[in-house]
Amino acid sequence: MQNTSTLQITTALTKVLDFLREIGIPVFEKTLTDTFLPGLALGPNCIYVDFDQLLYPGDLLHEAGHLAVTTPDERKLAGTDAQSADWPSGGEEIGAILWSYAAAVHLNLPLDFVFHNNGYKNGSEMLISNFEKGNYIGLPFLEWAGLCLSETRAEQEGKKPFPFMLHWLRP
Repeated sequence: MQNTSTLQITTALTKVLDFLREIGIPVFEKTLTDTFLPGLALGPNCIYVDFDQLLYPGDLLHEAGHLAVTTPDERKLAGTDAQSADWPSGGEEIGAILWSYAAAVHLNLPLDFVFHNNGYKNGSEMLISNFEKGNYIGLPFLEWAGLCLSETRAEQEGKKPFPFMLHWLRP
């Protein structure tokens, strides 16, 4: 992250950790080696973090998004040998990206905190641009999973539309 002070990162990280605890995704500090994202690993219904190795604190929201958009039964298997080799599905991956956007908006965090230049296969700027224009790639999946409502459906039901979330964890 460019031009972001250590204090801003610390404040944002504290917000993220408090939020995850509040919605039911515990984060446990643990020494980690050989992880897909530096300093992060998923466990059954939780996230493990090695703060000495964590390069991008916003990655916590993306990893939380994976747990949040999957079914409760699959959440219990995250990070275990019983986890399906094809998890997450393509829909869940896109859903996790959009979920992390909603979380960043909810927490009033800058979007580049989550969608930093060294992630998302060099597509972070494209994602931010689309989200800022209201092009919510993955919204049908999140709505189908019961997590939020599209603008049309929210209007019909008299509720708030995405990025407002009805639920932070898939029921």
